[in-house]
Amino acid sequence: MNQVFSKELIRLAEKDLSVRRRLASKGQLLGGYHPEMEFIHRQNAERLREIIKEIGFPTISKVGEEASDAAWLIIQHSIGEPELMKTCYKMMIENSSDINPSNRAYLHDRIQVFQSQPQRYGTQLTAKGVPYPVEDKRSLNEERLKVNLLPFSQDEINKIPDVESIPEIDGKDSSYTVWRIKTGWISGF
Repeated sequence: MNQVFSKELIRLAEKDLSVRRRLASKGQLLGGYHPEMEFIHRQNAERLREIIKEIGFPTISKVGEEASDAAWLIIQHSIGEPELMKTCYKMMIENSSDINPSNRAYLHDRIQVFQSQPQRYGTQLTAKGVPYPVEDKRSLNEERLKVNLLPFSQDEINKIPDVESIPEIDGKDSSYTVWRIKTGWISGF
């Protein structure tokens, strides 16, 4: 196991979370992507790219479970870098036996939601605190169990908006749509 990269990945993730907590405590994470948070995310993403060039994807066997989870957090928060997130998702699939499967599920869903597509595992929530639309409500719990996520109650599943609601959900925040176009998650009209 690479102790140097392990410690560094954990430190990068801890810095991300520390800045997030500080900004959240001041109510500064509402209303768009805070510039300081974006700076940390881009800085961490760049360092992760360098680490991946040296050792490949930071799997559990390469850096340990905590550091592999830290790498996932860095990827998950690299929201302004669609290609990095998509590339890392492919690497997670290739290394699926050596990563936390729920991390792969969260990343899959996050990518889907940013692209205005239904998610598979129900990990990403709307502003109302319910999961963003899913591919198939009937098989949702089965998919969640495959990646070590707890199942939803039937009541929770019933509250999930239908796929047809995606344009309505996405259309509620025009600055979010502009940001997704600017970063390359969706194309302009």
